[in-house]
Amino acid sequence: MFLTKWLNKIPAHRKGLVYISFTALLWSSSGLFIKLLKLDAFQISFFRSGIAALTVFAITTLRHKKVNLHFDRISTLSSVFFAGILILFVMATKMTTAANAIFLQFTAPIYLLILEPIFLKTKFENKNLITLIVCFLGMILFFFGKLEIGNIYGNILAIISGMCFAMFALLLKKKKLAGIAEGSLNAVIIGNALVAVITVFLIPSFSLTGTEILILLYMGVFQIGISYMIFNEGIKYVSATESMIIATMEAIFNPIWVFWGIGEVPSIYALAGGLIIMGAILWRNLGKSKEKLTEIVS
Repeated sequence: MFLTKWLNKIPAHRKGLVYISFTALLWSSSGLFIKLLKLDAFQISFFRSGIAALTVFAITTLRHKKVNLHFDRISTLSSVFFAGILILFVMATKMTTAANAIFLQFTAPIYLLILEPIFLKTKFENKNLITLIVCFLGMILFFFGKLEIGNIYGNILAIISGMCFAMFALLLKKKKLAGIAEGSLNAVIIGNALVAVITVFLIPSFSLTGTEILILLYMGVFQIGISYMIFNEGIKYVSATESMIIATMEAIFNPIWVFWGIGEVPSIYALAGGLIIMGAILWRNLGKSKEKLTEIVS
């Protein structure tokens, strides 16, 4: 009650910043709980996504009395790519370090620099090329040092997860340009449901301990379900650049929670690569933000 009154009093823009910051913190907890659970990637994906789909569907129904799900070509594809993000990230986190998984997933913006000019006919700028080269060099560092075969596969899956993230963002932007105002919740519901349908045939067992049930309930209800609803609300009040920059909190806090929780320490190469990638992406987006501000002032 107090929190609701406080949020209603603060300016809309600041409210958006609070929503997205809180969302990023919820997202950042995924690495720790994926590592803590002794279940395999398909078991975690099945229960987490099944619970998340039901959570978002139920809350949306209570708020709006009905849920309009869209199954046009773009909506279906965006749901498929969202499902890919979810499954591949869990698999990557199980196989490599949490830092590697999250940093490599956050390479999504660099793929957008290539995809947007091709599919959305945006201008490819010189800054994009510099960002791509720097990020590619950062990605190479993740494959340095002593790596087991599982680490290598995990890194590759994390990169593919980032590609899915880029395609998901691209399709959402394409829908917005086409005047489809359905938002991302459609993909969140269908994408999570799709994950549950796929993984139900791949999990070795449905049996869970009490602790596993509690962790999976948290992950499904809060870490995925409610977090995306909060994010969907927050992006109404802030720019896309601001939301992307604040969301990088996830990549920063994810390995910190894992280090505190289980003592997993990423390699010095991974930390260097992650800092290079995040720095390049922030530099590119902050540059875009300044350019827009200059245009408005002039």
